[in-house]
Amino acid sequence: MNSARQSTLVPAAEPEVRRYVLPWYHRALSAVSAYLPLLLMALVALATWWLVKNTPVLQGAKTAAPLRHIPDYTMRNFKVQRFAADGSLRLQIEGDEARHYPDTDTLEIDHARIRSIAPDTGVTLATANQAVSNGDASEVQLTGQAHVVREASVVNGKTLEAIDFKSEFLHAFLQTEQVRSHLPVTITRGTMQIQGASMSYDNLDRVAQFKGRVKATFGADGLR
Repeated sequence: MNSARQSTLVPAAEPEVRRYVLPWYHRALSAVSAYLPLLLMALVALATWWLVKNTPVLQGAKTAAPLRHIPDYTMRNFKVQRFAADGSLRLQIEGDEARHYPDTDTLEIDHARIRSIAPDTGVTLATANQAVSNGDASEVQLTGQAHVVREASVVNGKTLEAIDFKSEFLHAFLQTEQVRSHLPVTITRGTMQIQGASMSYDNLDRVAQFKGRVKATFGADGLR
């Protein structure tokens, strides 16, 4: 009697899997590589902030400080002369003391003595306890015993008498040959004398205008 041989199948053993562990520095390098873009962005942001904080801000043009009413120079016992292109004297200013104020470009003069020469109409003399002249001396304000004299002259063959102005204030315009005053003034020409509460005189037209109360005195030849 034949007996059947029975065989039992035994599953084969699975091969052993060996895991390879990367060294620590490789793992660190991998992590750094993964976060490198974020790190670079953070560094750029930090550098930008530092530049903004430390870059000097451009300031606009500084506003010039307003000039104070303080003289920038003083003259004592002085004489200033101005000449025309041909060398002839046009203006002479004398005084005990003068102070120039740069904020108004004016010259303040104590005991002023002024001589203005116009080639066509003659000489004007002005004196006062105090005078204030503008930068080019075309206007002079006389205060305290103000006295202006237009000397006699010959214009277009006609002799013009001297004319005299006295007041506590006279505003003389030397180029346009005008004299004004808002205070009482006395005008003398020859034997004629006029007193007015205020006055405006134009030498080129030889016309005087008065406001307020006016008093006039005429001599024997004052009506000619």
